[in-house]
Amino acid sequence: MAARYEYAVDEIREGMIGGKMSGDKLEKALNQRAREGWQLKAITSVEVKGRMGPGGVEGILVTFERPVG
Repeated sequence: MAARYEYAVDEIREGMIGGKMSGDKLEKALNQRAREGWQLKAITSVEVKGRMGPGGVEGILVTFERPVG
């Protein structure tokens, strides 16, 4: 029987007014998920749409994986 997995995706972005992605913010998210048994699967750079106006901000989608059951 093949292994079964579940996935979680976190959106991490900086504030609406510029700024670079904070390494501390990413590290905190990775460590929190690791404590819950998740393993990093992928990091994808994206432009995250803001609530105001047509522009977006740089962000990343962080995908985690862990075995089910």
